Amino acid sequence: MGVTPTRGEAGRETAPRVFVLATDGTPLDPCHPARARKLLESGRAVVARHTPFVIRLKDRTAEQSEVEGVEVAVDQGSRHTGISLFRTHDGTRHGLFGIQLDHRGGKIRDRLTARAAYRRGRRSRNLRYRAPRFANRTRPQGWVPPSLRHRVHTVMSWVQRLRHLAPVRAIHVETVRFDTHALAAGKMLQGTEYQHGTLYSYEVREYLLEKWGRACAYCAASNTPLNIDHIQPRSKGGSDRISNLCLACVPCNQAKNSRPVTDFLADRPAVLARLLAQAKASLRDAAAVNATRWALHTALAATGLPVHHGSGGRTKWNRDRTGAPKSHTLDALHVGELDHVVSWPSQVLIVAATGRGSYRRTRTDAFGFPRLRLPRTKLIHGFQTGDLVRATVPKGKHAGSHTGRVAVRTSGSHTVQTAGGLVKTSHKHLHLLQRADGYAYTTKNEEYR
Repeated sequence: MGVTPTRGEAGRETAPRVFVLATDGTPLDPCHPARARKLLESGRAVVARHTPFVIRLKDRTAEQSEVEGVEVAVDQGSRHTGISLFRTHDGTRHGLFGIQLDHRGGKIRDRLTARAAYRRGRRSRNLRYRAPRFANRTRPQGWVPPSLRHRVHTVMSWVQRLRHLAPVRAIHVETVRFDTHALAAGKMLQGTEYQHGTLYSYEVREYLLEKWGRACAYCAASNTPLNIDHIQPRSKGGSDRISNLCLACVPCNQAKNSRPVTDFLADRPAVLARLLAQAKASLRDAAAVNATRWALHTALAATGLPVHHGSGGRTKWNRDRTGAPKSHTLDALHVGELDHVVSWPSQVLIVAATGRGSYRRTRTDAFGFPRLRLPRTKLIHGFQTGDLVRATVPKGKHAGSHTGRVAVRTSGSHTVQTAGGLVKTSHKHLHLLQRADGYAYTTKNEEYR
């Protein structure tokens, strides 16, 4: 593993790199923004894409260039996924570009739930024009819900996009978390070994540690020994179900003893309400990641690039060694085997999945009746909803220059969604920067300590 840096030795921040293409579109090594400005000012390059920023050289082919290559690391999450582009040399990584990908699985789930409600309503009103098909629908092997499949497709879309923008040589992905059950047993566990005997208590304890944030449920104390406590004591009729278990520090566990939780927290109603609500909460996000983790690995392996595996335990250990703060992109930069992280980008590109619109041609009221009709043509005065534009407003409340995504109207009075709010202006004041691709782009500063 090489020389281990001391704890707290963080890498330095650098400017995020600019993607470079050869004259025929072949990706070259990313360059520093200052180098890109010189190439543009001298006329040797042109802007190929606005976000992420890409330039294309006019006087150099891939055969005339020395390409070192880069690597991509993915730290998958339920709501956000971190993607890091870096250059590696002898186990040392230099972060070049970071992307935080915000998923829209929650919106997909809500719309599927609403669709199911509409179908139930149609069945109850007896408006069917064909026989029901309840018994002849099967799901293929490896099927995952659309809200989860979206995460895999979105990550794969950006991995493929990075392959078109940079010479990616390998992919690193976090496939498993560290397995405390297997560590305790000293071997790989299968089948009923996970479900019976002593190992069952390990699984329950790990679940509770994640559910309660590794802190006491009564006083929020952390970094202290925690015991498993019954919220409703067994002597008072409480069960051993996971929803009746929590974590308690030794003083709170002894003070509560066999009293009901309502009596123990009678003088702290806010803590009682929080505890009862948390007891019913599930690890939905963790379940979503576990359900798609191997589906993502299979999709990445199909790219033909070498795919290196990492675990959540190793990622956390790597961050502790380098002293890096916790963020989605820095977690991705620390996935897998490494010796040290020298630097990482000072800014992160936030990519939010927004979708590409809807097939619906009407908007309905609360009772399901159409209240307005949508235009059938998406292109209005040369713009369509989702385009990245620059609005130069000459006068009025929003006078100035604004950049953001546009929402079009047939009247030509478009609305631009910017970081500072909505800007309404005429289509005559808009300049197209980039066509809609189903994502919204913003930036933020990377975490640093």
